[in-house]
Amino acid sequence: MILKILLAYFLSLITIGCAETNRNSIAFGLNTTPVTLDPRFVTDAVSYRITRLIYKSLIGFDDQFQAVPDLANWKQLSSSHYRFTLKNKNRKFHDGTYLSAKDVKATYDFVLNPKNISPHKGSMWMIEEIEIIDDNTIDFKLSQIDPLFPGRLVIGIVPEKLILSQHDFNKKPIGSGPLRFIGRKDESSLRLGRIKDNQVIEFITLKDATVRVLKLLRGEIDLVQGDLPPEIIAWLDKKKSVAIKKKRGDTFTYIGFNLEDTTTGNRLVRKAIAHAIDRDAIIKYIKGGAARKAGTLLATEHWASRADLVGVQYDPQESQRLLVKAGFNEINKLKISYKTTSKPDSLRLAAIIQDQLKRVGIEVNIRSYDWGTFYGDIKEGRFQMYSLAWVGLKMPDIFRYAFHSQSIPPNGANRGRFVDEKVDSIIEIAELESSIERQADYYRELQKLIFDALPYVPLWYEDNVLAIRNSVQGYVLNTDGNFDSLVDTIKVNN
Repeated sequence: MILKILLAYFLSLITIGCAETNRNSIAFGLNTTPVTLDPRFVTDAVSYRITRLIYKSLIGFDDQFQAVPDLANWKQLSSSHYRFTLKNKNRKFHDGTYLSAKDVKATYDFVLNPKNISPHKGSMWMIEEIEIIDDNTIDFKLSQIDPLFPGRLVIGIVPEKLILSQHDFNKKPIGSGPLRFIGRKDESSLRLGRIKDNQVIEFITLKDATVRVLKLLRGEIDLVQGDLPPEIIAWLDKKKSVAIKKKRGDTFTYIGFNLEDTTTGNRLVRKAIAHAIDRDAIIKYIKGGAARKAGTLLATEHWASRADLVGVQYDPQESQRLLVKAGFNEINKLKISYKTTSKPDSLRLAAIIQDQLKRVGIEVNIRSYDWGTFYGDIKEGRFQMYSLAWVGLKMPDIFRYAFHSQSIPPNGANRGRFVDEKVDSIIEIAELESSIERQADYYRELQKLIFDALPYVPLWYEDNVLAIRNSVQGYVLNTDGNFDSLVDTIKVNN
């Protein structure tokens, strides 16, 4: 029925045989506007994926989430001393100036300065000194051993002289990446130019999925990645002008709880909620099969993953038993406030979870907000239960950032105020371990502890789904959903 309604709606809006516009640009439809174009402050997925194109960083990651050279090669001079040597290739900023070790130092000095309130300062806490050896060489000296340190240096490098002049990199980004900033028509339209051939790439924010699809079919945009309902994907897959591509992803979707709340701070309540959620049904019927069940933040491909953990089993009878044990029954029902964003897919998920929890006797009050209000409330701890996703996780330091007791906002992303001495201890021991193999063992032990404590209900890892016009070629989906292949994407005449 939903599909028939959608089809009728589409047919009422689409002009049969409509031709592609005469644009020379490649237009990418986004579901949300990037929050910032300054790499020193990026935390959201869209901003990160776009700034990767504008700025280059010292290192990147391979398919197994291991650090690999980008701007620089490195060698470890001692257990707490790393030397990075900048490559000669692609070292010019978009304003024509040369990228040197001074720019690297200035970028990381800015992040480490507490006055600048960079959200990345917490992951750099072990940096004790940054020393310039020459224009091409820079040393990082650490306060303690960290064999994973190179993987922390993913922040896009910005010019020292512009940092000193307090340049606004959000409004006018200047990096050394494969795409340069051209300008904005308005807040919903961002234009970048490809360095190698001057091809214009447009990012156009269209929050409504239906509008994005309509514009895709009319040729007003060329590709859409993610945030498309499965029934729309199935319908698009039958269109001759459009191709649908899918790739297994690592975006971790979860339900979070406020552990300082007297109700959701009760593990029995959290486990009852976990057992009441039928993830198989949601993945099959709502996600269109484009997801796989998750049990921990790190996807199974990760070198430190705990692949045997696949989440809490759907068991409504066990859920009801736990509710009774926690003191709830038909007379004294468990009532939960569930905060989410006003995005259609978020509201849809919230409504389904509300219905599933209702079946075991839990009353859920959904409260939806625009992203800014919602995210502000989550950081401030003004919630009982919420749903969010972690995108593109590569470093196991996410466990300190999300679960250490010292990472409660604004010092990190422990939004649920989770405090566990054993978890803190293992995080700290793992960080001091000089062997990556032993680190992996500690992080696997840590994931089991967190799984048992249940500060999150792990839901699934979302697949990456792309809808792209046949006139556009060369765009390749990546596991973490990045937009990197726009560097080689071209438009052809059909």
